[in-house]
Amino acid sequence: MDFLVHKLIGKAEAAKCLESIESDQMSWESGKRTAGTHAAELKDNLQLNRNSKIAIENVEIIRKAITSDQLIKSFSLPRKIHGVMFTKTSENQGYGIHIDNPYMSSGRSDLSFTLFLNDPEEYEGGELSIHTLQEVKKFKLAQGHLVIYPSTSLHSVEQVKSGQRVVCVGWIQSYVSNNDDRTLLFGLDAGAKGLLAKHGRSAELDLVFQSYSNLLRRLGD
Repeated sequence: MDFLVHKLIGKAEAAKCLESIESDQMSWESGKRTAGTHAAELKDNLQLNRNSKIAIENVEIIRKAITSDQLIKSFSLPRKIHGVMFTKTSENQGYGIHIDNPYMSSGRSDLSFTLFLNDPEEYEGGELSIHTLQEVKKFKLAQGHLVIYPSTSLHSVEQVKSGQRVVCVGWIQSYVSNNDDRTLLFGLDAGAKGLLAKHGRSAELDLVFQSYSNLLRRLGD
C-alpha cells in the first residue's frame, strides 16, 4: 500500500486553521525560498513563514493530530514529523514535476503528506499528481483529509485554473525507511488488530504480535 488517504481533522477544525493562517497576511512569502535549485524553477506558490507565531501554533495542532492518529502511526511508523508548512496556490500557479530532497535540514524524508484545508469546490485544478511508472494518480481531497505517499515519488501540483488551493504539507522520517518493509509491517499490524477485535486475544495471536515487534526491530533504524 503506497498511499494512505485519511480524514485527519473535521471540517470545522480545518476551517478554523484556515481562518487563522489567512489572518496573518504579512507572513506569506514566495514558495521558492524553500525549494531546491531545480525545484525552484518549477515552484509557483506562496507559503506561510515557518517562524511566524501563527504558523508555529497551527503546525503544532497538525503535528499533534498526526501523532495521535492510530492508523497513521501504523502506516508510517513516524519517528519525526518535520518541515511542516502551509502553502496556497492561486489562479495560474502550480508546482511542476519534482522529487523531494531525501535529507532536509529538519530530517530525512521517507514519506510526504498533503492535508487539504479548504473545500475542493472552492478551486478548479490544483490536484496533487503522483507519477508512477505506469500511471499518474491524482488527489484532490475533501476538507480535512490528507494523503501520505512515499517521498521517493515524482509528483506535481497541477495548475490552479480558478480560486485558491490551501494545504498543509510536511514530511515524515519513519523508523523504517524502506517503503516495501513499511507496507509489510502495516499489513501484518492491520491483520493482527483485526483478528484481535473479531476473536479476542489468544496464544496464537500473541505470537503474531511478537513476530511483528521483532520484525520491526530488525527492519527499523
